[in-house]
Amino acid sequence: METALPAAGFLYWVGASTVAYLALRISCWFFTALRVWGLGHEAGVGPWLGEWAVVTGGTDGIGKSYAEELAKRGMKIVLISRSQDKLDQVSSEISEKFKVETKTIAVDFTSEDIYDKIKASLAGLNIGVLVNNVGMSYEYPEYFLDIPDLDNTIKKLITVNALSVCKMTRLVLPGMVERSKGAILNISSASGMYPVPLLTIYSATKAFVDFFSQCLHEEYKSKGIIVQSVLPYYVATKLAKIKRPTWDKPSPETFVKSAMKTIGVQSRTNGYPIHSLMASVSASLPSWLYFKITMYSGNSIRVRYLKKMKKN
Repeated sequence: METALPAAGFLYWVGASTVAYLALRISCWFFTALRVWGLGHEAGVGPWLGEWAVVTGGTDGIGKSYAEELAKRGMKIVLISRSQDKLDQVSSEISEKFKVETKTIAVDFTSEDIYDKIKASLAGLNIGVLVNNVGMSYEYPEYFLDIPDLDNTIKKLITVNALSVCKMTRLVLPGMVERSKGAILNISSASGMYPVPLLTIYSATKAFVDFFSQCLHEEYKSKGIIVQSVLPYYVATKLAKIKRPTWDKPSPETFVKSAMKTIGVQSRTNGYPIHSLMASVSASLPSWLYFKITMYSGNSIRVRYLKKMKKN
């Protein structure tokens, strides 16, 4: 009986400490959510940073929504993407709707020899905002060695997801530093916050974007430059193969309107309140449980996709 009393006391304090820790985490999350999304502050970007905003992958999804939100704030827009037809269509829509000047640059980001063309096209522009949004993922979750056309997939994902961020930043950052103002918004992914098996290359390249952004922000914040890493969970886009938005999978328009509020407030953001909560939950899981859930989810999607392909 005497030995049971100290053990009970120990368990009591373990339980109390756990509850206090969880309460503190929940309180911190609610405080952050209120500060970022609930106070109605203005987005930290606009023409005062520079006349032009450059958006890669700007004809669909998140990129197009960023272009529209920046145009709404009076910024002139440079859209960079692969299809000239899509570029012309989106450019026309933005210029007519928001009464701003637009430019287009048609390049394929899977190629490495495009940056001289981009540099020439951007020459002389007062660029205040760069949105590094272009990206690509797997067709479906798959084990590394079983990825179709593996060697080509490795090259494409690294070139599009990682190299483009470095190269575009290299082109635009010097002008921002010279003027001591500017914002670079790098669209990473929640897959870059924690390793995601069965999306191994995608997850790793997005982790690169996140680390690159954090380092760059620390290097240049004293020079008046904002560098933000944006880490969304699923958004209803073509890339995610989600057609209808839901409460946890918002439309690109809804996501970007929310994410814009975090610029100048958070240098690393999930961009959307529900996604922020999901990230907090993931962070609280022990690694073995996180990987078990992630593998189960990825394998479920993989099996469904392969069954569908066999039927077709």
